[in-house]
Amino acid sequence: MHTIGWREWIGFPELGIPPLKAKIDTGARTSALHAFKLVYFTEDNIHKVRFYIHPRQRKSTPVIKCIAPLKEMRWVSDSGGHREQRPVIETLIKIGDMEWPIEITLTSRDDMRFRMLLGRTAMKGKKLMIDPAASYLFGKLGNKKPS
Repeated sequence: MHTIGWREWIGFPELGIPPLKAKIDTGARTSALHAFKLVYFTEDNIHKVRFYIHPRQRKSTPVIKCIAPLKEMRWVSDSGGHREQRPVIETLIKIGDMEWPIEITLTSRDDMRFRMLLGRTAMKGKKLMIDPAASYLFGKLGNKKPS
């Protein structure tokens, strides 16, 4: 069993995104990553999405370009009850020395405090305990080994 805080540094090795601050949210079913300038295309008969992210909170630089296979389009309700159709990708996340694939929806999170929201579906079966009083238990940028 690994204990994580209510916010952690999460990396995305397959997307070339360095660790960014993420909110761990068991109240959210779906995980969401901040993305903008989404472009859908097909390459070698695989549907893909190209998108850009600002990995740092409240900053518009740097900008990182990402490309991922498009798993599907899905209707998602946000915390305010608003429904929107979002692209879904599957990619590895890394927290400390733990790494596993999750589904992530892409949406604008410019008005949100965190660029990434890790929902409960992504944590299912991973033997994680969330300490709501703790933050960044894996150290700055998620480099510390879990205890």
